[in-house]
Amino acid sequence: MAKKSKRQHSKKKLGQAPGSAIYTGERAKEKLFIEAFDYNQQRCNITELNSVEESYNFKNSDSVTWVNLNGLNHVNAITNLGNHFNLHPLVIEDIVSIPQRPKLDDYGDYIFVVLKMLYHTDDDEENIVSEQVSFVLGKNYVLSFQESEGDVFDAVRARIKAGKGRARSLGSDYLLYILIDAIVDHYFTIIEVLGEKVENFEDAIFTGNVNDDTSRHIRDLKHEILRMRRVIFPLREMLIKIDKNENPLIEKKTITFFRDIYDHLIQVSESIDINREMAASLMDMYMTSISNKMNEVMKVLTIMASIFIPLTFIAGVYGMNFQHMPELNSKYGYFVVWGVMIFLFLGMLFYFKRKKWL
Repeated sequence: MAKKSKRQHSKKKLGQAPGSAIYTGERAKEKLFIEAFDYNQQRCNITELNSVEESYNFKNSDSVTWVNLNGLNHVNAITNLGNHFNLHPLVIEDIVSIPQRPKLDDYGDYIFVVLKMLYHTDDDEENIVSEQVSFVLGKNYVLSFQESEGDVFDAVRARIKAGKGRARSLGSDYLLYILIDAIVDHYFTIIEVLGEKVENFEDAIFTGNVNDDTSRHIRDLKHEILRMRRVIFPLREMLIKIDKNENPLIEKKTITFFRDIYDHLIQVSESIDINREMAASLMDMYMTSISNKMNEVMKVLTIMASIFIPLTFIAGVYGMNFQHMPELNSKYGYFVVWGVMIFLFLGMLFYFKRKKWL
């Protein structure tokens, strides 16, 4: 179903002219929600906007403004906002096109950034959810576009509102930094979840607590790790471009902070590679565990067959219909045969036990 849905969304753009704003995501029923943080060192105004037109006054403001829009399915509202801030049609197209590869495009008057925000569900399986987030950095403003409500920016909002740290004293480039930093810091939480899943699978395999769905769960885990890897590595390239960028919108002192994000991404990348190797070995461990169980069953069956082979031979000999078999005429012949068979049975059990085959 997921593959079919992706094909259906990709078909929406077939034959369309470049720059056509068409939402290709799956969250087509999200409500439009716009909030604005307008602040400087002395004040901070937080406003929930009823329409994108109410954000137009923030464009030439002397203070720093963060306009956050939730609901990429509202293409007309995003187009109107983009036109007012003089965004290129290709930028508007990329904002509503899902998915986009993490990237940075410098348009001179503004810088366009796309990346993935990852978080996990609150259920027992803790599946990883990926959401596209776009940023537009301009002079004294940052525009952010999200697919739906709910994000990892609550700590950023609290810092701006409380006036803690450097947020209120620095420009819009620093605002972009703390927003990207919040996304990257949350990657560590995802890494911890993936690491716990790998360890849980290892414990289950070693203890033999596996079932028919284990291989499918391991495959899903590998896909989650690969999906996160596809998010991280392009983001490293993007931060390298920021480090080398000479656009005055990003000040030299702020680039130092972006380098710190790059260091965090290196740690995340190393953790991903470790979990990826461990996840790859989980399937081998699982198949080895299944093979060992099968070998145990075959060993028991082989031992039982080995024990009953001589007993079957004796029973077969005395089951032949010859008339001249002296043991058949013996008074105690029946009991002697039973004694020999029981002795062989116990003797073979003792031998197999001594050889540690049982």
